[in-house]
Amino acid sequence: MKKFLTICFLAFPIAFGFAQKKDVLLHIDKQPIYADEFVRVYKKNLDLVQDDAQKDVDGYLDLFIDYKLKIAEAKAQGLDKNETYQKEFAQYRDQLSRTYLFEEKILGELAKEAFERGKEEIDASHILIQVGPDAPARDTLAAYNKIQKLRQRALNGEDFSELARNNSEEPNARATEGRLGYFTAFSMVYPFETAAYNTKKGGVSEIVRSRFGYHIIKVHDRRPRMPRIQVSHIMVSENKGDQKYNPEQRINEIAAMLKQGKKFEDLASEFSDDLGSAVQGGKLNPFTKGELRAPEFEEAAYSLKNKGDVSEPVKTEFGWHIIRLDEKLAEETFEGQKAMLEKRVSQGDRSKVVTYTVNNKIKEKYGYKEGNDFLPFFMNYVSDTILQRKWNRKPIPSSQDKMLFTIGKKKVAYSDFAKYLEERQNKMKPYQTKEALLQSSYEEFETEILKNYFKEELEKENPEYAAVLNEYRDGLLIFDVMEKNIWDKAKSDSLGIQKYFANHRTDYRWKQRVEANIFAATSQANAQRVQKMLQEGNASDEIRMAMNQGETVNVLLSQGIFEEGHPALPANFELKNGISKIYHSNDSYTVVQVKEILPEGLKELEDVRGVVVSNYQNQLEQDWMKYLHNKYKVKVNQKTLKKLKKEL
Repeated sequence: MKKFLTICFLAFPIAFGFAQKKDVLLHIDKQPIYADEFVRVYKKNLDLVQDDAQKDVDGYLDLFIDYKLKIAEAKAQGLDKNETYQKEFAQYRDQLSRTYLFEEKILGELAKEAFERGKEEIDASHILIQVGPDAPARDTLAAYNKIQKLRQRALNGEDFSELARNNSEEPNARATEGRLGYFTAFSMVYPFETAAYNTKKGGVSEIVRSRFGYHIIKVHDRRPRMPRIQVSHIMVSENKGDQKYNPEQRINEIAAMLKQGKKFEDLASEFSDDLGSAVQGGKLNPFTKGELRAPEFEEAAYSLKNKGDVSEPVKTEFGWHIIRLDEKLAEETFEGQKAMLEKRVSQGDRSKVVTYTVNNKIKEKYGYKEGNDFLPFFMNYVSDTILQRKWNRKPIPSSQDKMLFTIGKKKVAYSDFAKYLEERQNKMKPYQTKEALLQSSYEEFETEILKNYFKEELEKENPEYAAVLNEYRDGLLIFDVMEKNIWDKAKSDSLGIQKYFANHRTDYRWKQRVEANIFAATSQANAQRVQKMLQEGNASDEIRMAMNQGETVNVLLSQGIFEEGHPALPANFELKNGISKIYHSNDSYTVVQVKEILPEGLKELEDVRGVVVSNYQNQLEQDWMKYLHNKYKVKVNQKTLKKLKKEL
């Protein structure tokens, strides 16, 4: 929680115009601190300062100097080199830069595209000629030539089903004849989906490449997507196993029981073979046509008109079903689905579109110049051991260390890619060939270089972005240096805590306390009943049980030792033994039975450990800040300070 608050305190930019970056406000040792940073932090955090004495410029400057001293010490202790710090900062920088990288805009556009496509279903067939993404060039060319000839035959009028049955390399193509049925957005890989949606009804698509190979698609029909519905079902499996009954006979018997008035949920729980839905009374997740891959089930479900309607038994490849319509769902809006769609876009094939588009924008912005082809060199330089993640990089002679590409002012050489390969090989997905691994790794390497260059330049070009990033950077360091030097020490230094407590023992005292039973009643009449029962000698638990019958609660009982002023005691409570008067506050009527009054006295450490640790922590921080002020030389530029006071 402390870390979250520290970062939040620093993470929001604010417009300012009082000082230019050339105005140095102070030096810590030889490090300049500029006035614009002070103005930004001062204006942003002024309302959070509780001490009025620190709200003027001089008072707040003391806080600002302490803040900068902590950052200086964090760097002196090497906390900015810590792997965890660098990883967390990099994650934040990636998140912050996404808006400037246009990633959010591109994601939004692709999410909107998926939403619009999702309004329509396409019925299609396809022909596949298989070729893997890492196939040799000659195999890729052969596959392309083959699909090209098949497309021409389809365009010339040959029957597409026959072409698919006799030529498609999709498993089971001879039986399916390439027929896919109806599908919509996210049902297929993105290039295939795009080609299908770009093809008119009755048409044959252009040749499309996916990770499976080359496809051509025949679009038979396009129709509006049906609204989503929610149903429950009872299923009797066709796979009998040890069952001693006929599935069709069993489903008809269940249907008869439903007509006799048996509850659908009870029958589903007891007899349905779909165990996942049976525990929920047969309820399935909402769906629309084409999602279940069970057309008979979908047709039967969509033929039900009214909520609660139940189908006759229907057979699918999974078995026999009885279906009940539970709800027809309202059409979802884009805003309602946007978060889900963007998540799916960022995790699927569409993410490659985002990467490609972002990379091109960076190249256009800063100027990209392609250098030497990496593949011929690296096919010889990198051994096959990289496929087993065991490759060891050897230095590349300067005469062979050619330029891969240039982005802006940054030149990227063979040696940079070689280092990347060695460091990242353990995180690479499996590849069958070295060439495919190198090609894929190079794409990732180029993307990383381009994005990092963009982020570095953005910090130089955009003052608002730089300010937010720097404040987050400093916020992380403040947290880490405080945790290491103050918070962890205060929690773990048992001897220091005991010594601090001993030196400040008289600061921790008990006020007068009472050992008591406190009855908070819901009405004056109930409070009077409590008083009477106490006077008659009834025990506190007996009173509570007598007052609270069934689900009706007339009194709440609190028992224990309570210090004067404790919230459970009534305001202006008179500390004396015995049964109190009735105290009325808000809607509560309170009666207190005081068993014993305990005198004032000193508290033990275990009674106040939390407060003592907090106070000890404050003491450690005060001592540490004195040390930092002695360690670092702070020199304030009085001319700039005077100017700030006048402007602020």
